[in-house]
Amino acid sequence: MKRVRLRIGPAIFELRSPFRSVLTEVEALYRRYPQNLDGEIFDFSVTGLPVSPWRRFLRPSIMFGGDFSLADIVPVEKRLGLLGFEMAINLQMALGYLRHIVVHAASAAKDDEAILITGESGSGKSTLSALLSYQARWRHMGDELALLSLETRPLLHPYPRPISLKNESIPVMESRAPEDRFGPLLTDTVKGDVRHLVPPQRAIEQMDRPALPKLVICPHFEAGREPAVRRMTESECYVRLSTASTNQLRLGERGFDAMVSLVKTVPAYDISYGSSEDALKLVDELWQQA
Repeated sequence: MKRVRLRIGPAIFELRSPFRSVLTEVEALYRRYPQNLDGEIFDFSVTGLPVSPWRRFLRPSIMFGGDFSLADIVPVEKRLGLLGFEMAINLQMALGYLRHIVVHAASAAKDDEAILITGESGSGKSTLSALLSYQARWRHMGDELALLSLETRPLLHPYPRPISLKNESIPVMESRAPEDRFGPLLTDTVKGDVRHLVPPQRAIEQMDRPALPKLVICPHFEAGREPAVRRMTESECYVRLSTASTNQLRLGERGFDAMVSLVKTVPAYDISYGSSEDALKLVDELWQQA
């Protein structure tokens, strides 16, 4: 059984599998992250096992288990094992992490101030997060999960795992980021083509550096659409963020107070656009106004 232990932001994961080549792919994707943490206590474990003994060798297929339920991850072909481990890692954080409010959102920082990007799957938040990550002065903090501290004036803490690009987003970033930051192209997944993009090294080196939220946006991408901006009310912003959180209710009054503090002090906008250039321009304009 091969084991890999690595750290992403505040959490350490131990990954285990008899499929050594799959964990070798994971190690390669995370080669710039802290690994070889055998002396450290890990927060979560994820195991990738054959669906049945014979499926280890004949049409190999992997099922995933962990400290918290992974029923949402159906068994995957061995060639998609990297994607399976990525999904399992995220679900462990979403279901089991309680030191911060976990929000299904992307985030990025400029100096010590941050933008929080929330929205439904397919809205464009991962692509926008990736675009910002490779813009001058921006620091990637996360593309799937944002970690909000339980303070009167809450901070965003980095969880800068590799960015999961899908379909049309892949060539957009292939033209902007160095080739050695990309993982393998995974085709014919349930979401089409997927390729992971490792953020710039600064994001990994500064993944213990929180930032104060300055702006919340909810993006909506539609090819050819004219740019548009709409200010969200505090109530609307709260509903969107609390609905996107996987653990706020479990954190009780502290979670509620931190979320209310965020929406009362940070401006929030719905933005619509039809190109990457329009998206970056809108973000820059709103950032300057905030």
